[in-house]
Amino acid sequence: MPKLAFYSSQAEYASPDYPGLVEFLISPFLESPDSLSVDCEQANQSRRIWIRLAFESADKGRVYGRGGRNLQAIRTVLETAAASAGQSLYLDIYENQAEVPRPKRTVRTDNGFNKPTTRRKHRTRRSPTSKFAPKPRFYQ
Repeated sequence: MPKLAFYSSQAEYASPDYPGLVEFLISPFLESPDSLSVDCEQANQSRRIWIRLAFESADKGRVYGRGGRNLQAIRTVLETAAASAGQSLYLDIYENQAEVPRPKRTVRTDNGFNKPTTRRKHRTRRSPTSKFAPKPRFYQ
């Protein structure tokens, strides 16, 4: 009868090939897979992994997917691979700065969401006899 091997939680596992895994997951979404640039950095005695991606801005929509679903699935696969090796993973995506439009100004609202600012049109003053003019209290 074969013996069962029990592994402790302190066992060292081999680190996954993160650049190869990222290329495998993302290259099907790219028109030119050569534009993919992957940088993998290990820190804190190889416990923390930073993966930085860069690709053409034209492929951004396909990589992110509708509502970010593709990117979230890719991130989940990478985080699962890192967790199985006892590591934590951070994924950063960079874009070509020359092609990125400047961000619009945003205003923080009471509920915590940001909304774009809009310039208000100047209203013309209406005469007090207008039907939209405020009425004295005794007419109400």
